[in-house]
Amino acid sequence: MPCQTLIPRFKKIVGSRHVLTSERRTSPYRKGFREGEGPALAVVKPATLWQQWQLLELCTKAQVNVVMQAANTGLTGGSTPTQGCDRDTVIINTTRIRDIHVLVEQEQIVALPGASLFSLEKALSPYGRVPHSVIGSSCIGASIVGGICNNSGGALVERGPAYTELALYARVNSDGSLCLINELDIDLGDTPEEILNNLQYKRYSLSDIKTTGRLASDRDYADWVRKTGDDTPARFNADPRRLHQASGCAGKLAVFAVRLDTFVKNEEEHTFYLGSNSSYAMHLLRKNLLEKTSCLPVYAEYLHRDIFELADDYGRDTVLLIKNLGTNYLPLFFNIKRQLDSIFRKIPFLRKGFVDSVVYRLASLFPSQTPERLQQWNRKYEHQLILTVKGQFKAEAELLLNDIKKQHDLDYFSCSEEESKSAYLLRFAAAGAAVQYAAINHQEVESIVALDIALRRNDVDWFEALPEHLNTLLVNKLYYGHFLCHVFHQDYLLRKGEDAAAIKKALLLLLEERGAEYPAEHNVGHHYHAKPVLAANYQKLDPSNSLNAGIGGMSKKLHYGELGE
Repeated sequence: MPCQTLIPRFKKIVGSRHVLTSERRTSPYRKGFREGEGPALAVVKPATLWQQWQLLELCTKAQVNVVMQAANTGLTGGSTPTQGCDRDTVIINTTRIRDIHVLVEQEQIVALPGASLFSLEKALSPYGRVPHSVIGSSCIGASIVGGICNNSGGALVERGPAYTELALYARVNSDGSLCLINELDIDLGDTPEEILNNLQYKRYSLSDIKTTGRLASDRDYADWVRKTGDDTPARFNADPRRLHQASGCAGKLAVFAVRLDTFVKNEEEHTFYLGSNSSYAMHLLRKNLLEKTSCLPVYAEYLHRDIFELADDYGRDTVLLIKNLGTNYLPLFFNIKRQLDSIFRKIPFLRKGFVDSVVYRLASLFPSQTPERLQQWNRKYEHQLILTVKGQFKAEAELLLNDIKKQHDLDYFSCSEEESKSAYLLRFAAAGAAVQYAAINHQEVESIVALDIALRRNDVDWFEALPEHLNTLLVNKLYYGHFLCHVFHQDYLLRKGEDAAAIKKALLLLLEERGAEYPAEHNVGHHYHAKPVLAANYQKLDPSNSLNAGIGGMSKKLHYGELGE
């Protein structure tokens, strides 16, 4: 099928309004949240699962590259097109298909491809239950299916990577044929049209929902993360334990729905704020919290002094927005900002980072949103930890903290409700703060090398010490992350004129020497090279290379260039 015939056919399926072809209208979908950008023949937005299937059929017959996309909140460019593909790319954006089915007894849900984590929080709230992830990506509208496809981790200590073995997805076979595979363990019919419409309109009964041995979450993770003597990371994207069909597929399957576990909401939680100038004291804290507590903490979010200061200043816009308008408006804010960026980049006399500069100056009219006691702690301590425990385990946690405090350089205080909320808002604003700083200060910052890494569970020397020859190439290095899981986000601001590719290569080599894995939870996207196990999984899922071609630095050619070469 010639590609030029696709556009009118797309319009016939979804309507002209939902087929975007101009550079301006497609730009927010072609450009990643933090990185990645490429060309697209069209962005098409189906309203139903059946429409999504019909679009896939057309794209498969035309042999175009398909990028499945929901909220486009990924940080490694994995849900956007890439340059250099040997054929046209079509983006199928699923944000109009956002139904969530809460199954009987509310212990599981079925999420369609555009449903967001934030919507799931609201859907489960009346039942006193919560989803796999409840802070961070949920605030910016990230999709549930996107989390599964990327094995996203999140901040909740007990839960590990987003994972399920129950999914409904389409696969493009090696001969180019498209097939629908129903592993939801829900009887929905036989043909694609029956299955998809029955699911969409909830035409199934209790007797159609099966209970089998398939998992709908990583139920082993709470025990796995406690094994602090093991020489492997707790969680990372290429972990073969958690690569299963839709889970970890990174867009190499077209996912229509996933079935997931939900969790009982904690009745009460208590937050401590910790500080130390000793990385070894922090190591002992982690080891004791994982090995000796009868119940794992809820959160344990790490902030280094430098990222605290940067987030307090350059993340203030995000904090103000959430404080005053709530998280409902955050996805809209980021979407508008991306569209304005796309427009203003084309105006020659406006300098790079114009939108970020305006937003930053407006936010700077307001005072710091971080309580004074947290700021005092930051001035006093290099390493800080926001530690939240279930209310009934507060006394146990205090005993453990006091024990370490007596012998090592570590102190803490109990947070008020305002301090707790502010600490987590600051932690959430950290990732965007570095991006905004780089955009505004582009005359001194060449770019950001942003890495998310998973250290070995038994790694004592967890805090990175870079060789001096690398330090001299950086404006700053910023560390934050999920401390008990040993998953860290490390953002390096490069001095103007430095070679980002060479510095990134040197940093990754150091991580490999330390036995770390990368990426930990953001997927390889177009930022990392997929290691052999992961690359083999992608090729097995998508043997014709019809979906998300070029992911993980792999071939961008049809059939991975194996035919006709």
